[in-house]
Amino acid sequence: MTYLFISDLHLSPDHPRLVRGFLALLDEYKNKNTQLYILGDWFNAWIGDDYTAPWLDEIITALQSFSAAGNQIYFQVGNRDFALGQKFLDQFNGTLLPDVYAIEIGQKKFRLEHGDALCTDDVAYQRFRKVIRNPVLLGLIKRTPLSFRQKLANGFRKKSSATKQLKSYDIMDVNAQAVESVIEHVDYLIHGHTHRPEIHQLQNKQRIVLGDWREDSAWILELNEQENYQLDFKQWTY
Repeated sequence: MTYLFISDLHLSPDHPRLVRGFLALLDEYKNKNTQLYILGDWFNAWIGDDYTAPWLDEIITALQSFSAAGNQIYFQVGNRDFALGQKFLDQFNGTLLPDVYAIEIGQKKFRLEHGDALCTDDVAYQRFRKVIRNPVLLGLIKRTPLSFRQKLANGFRKKSSATKQLKSYDIMDVNAQAVESVIEHVDYLIHGHTHRPEIHQLQNKQRIVLGDWREDSAWILELNEQENYQLDFKQWTY
């Protein structure tokens, strides 16, 4: 069994090379009995499971083939695609995971999450996150026309880019105390969001930060039980 962890792909029709990179990754791991975990921001924006487009059809077809080969696909929402639901994942037998998910592999405990909830120093963002992720509000938004949701998503992206320019580099990173509070009962914490790929040693534990995908490469985390559960944090080029 191969366990593969990725995040922050930010797929969209505006960046076809990122899409090709993801398709290449599926092809590479298709025959490796893979459990694929996508920890948020799979898409640069998600306006609802009723959205359709040719570029997305190609991804769905590849995922169906990947799943049919006996592999498993798991997804956690991120701050860009929090509206993605089980209905979309059902098209290729994917599974929607909760915001925080724990797994045990080889007697080691792993905590998986997107990572934005750990950035507690960014008070404004945490306040916005609490509001926009409210199930009632999210349910109302999903009932609006696709055109309205598209404009809303574009507005969120523009506002996010503008506010990032005004924030310090550190305030958008994880808070050390927040990390300590969640890593206490696990051996590994794996997350994305910050776009700062690194393995941080915290005494006898590790915090592994997945990187964002670029035009020709990405950081991925592979765990292979045939190699005594060795963690392989490597750059995937395509």
